[in-house]
Amino acid sequence: MAQAGFSWGGFVVRLLAALLLVFATYNPEGISFFHWIFPPTPGETGVASHLHGFTPLKAMAGLGLVAGWVVFLQATRRSLGLGGSLLVLGIFGCTIWAMIYYGLLTPGSSKAIANLVLTALGLVLGVGMSWSLLTSRMSGQVDTDEVG
Repeated sequence: MAQAGFSWGGFVVRLLAALLLVFATYNPEGISFFHWIFPPTPGETGVASHLHGFTPLKAMAGLGLVAGWVVFLQATRRSLGLGGSLLVLGIFGCTIWAMIYYGLLTPGSSKAIANLVLTALGLVLGVGMSWSLLTSRMSGQVDTDEVG
């Protein structure tokens, strides 16, 4: 069975899928699975008060998101590991810091900062999904998982 190698188009698709997963799960704009499950209800407090409207559609969407997170986190763990993930997160964090420092970005609110953090997380997951393919293309070596 022939395995597809790295392509920039495939990288962009994986990156966009990772960003979609992160922002569909939670975002500060209030349009996310989190906000769908826990809508702000005036006068009601506690988790139980929000779960009365839990439906099979919400359960299926939640399971789909969990499956997506498992796939992305497992691929990122296998390709980058914890140290590599922290390194990639640090690179994106420094990039964001530099853009703010040099005036290219001016996050004026906590929502803007949350969006930057969520974007960095999505970028780490996107790189993690593509890293093994990229290193295989650059080095000619293939990563494998031991089975046994």
